Amino acid sequence: MVAPGAQGERAEGAMGMGVEDNLALVRKGYAAFSSGDMDTLMALYNDDAVHIVPGASKTSGAHKGKESILALYGQLFELSAGTLQIQLDHVLSDGGNRVVSIHTSSLVKDGETFTQTESLLFTLVDGKVSEIQDFFADIELNDRLFS
Repeated sequence: MVAPGAQGERAEGAMGMGVEDNLALVRKGYAAFSSGDMDTLMALYNDDAVHIVPGASKTSGAHKGKESILALYGQLFELSAGTLQIQLDHVLSDGGNRVVSIHTSSLVKDGETFTQTESLLFTLVDGKVSEIQDFFADIELNDRLFS
């Protein structure tokens, strides 16, 4: 017997999307974000997607809809003076419609390089990103960097 999601068997998530499809979608999104390909990135999102950023920075809040999410990503690059870099470390599935990514972010601010571990929780609906929730190893550092 093969465990669901193990090689050779395809565990089905929401709306027929398999676990591997969901993981691949998140990986594709990271590649698009890192290369600045916002057209490809936004094609992975539902029109009414929400990206939630906790904390008290200029980027905090619930960014609803593709335009608002694009504005958030533009703000991340602007506030980091274009130095923001993301290295995807892990992508994990709940076996259904949620995927957790763990990545390392780094940026230079005032001549100093800052690096921290972050995580995103993706909820997928109809094969697209419906919601993203950010998690930070050091939310106070994130607030300082993006304020």
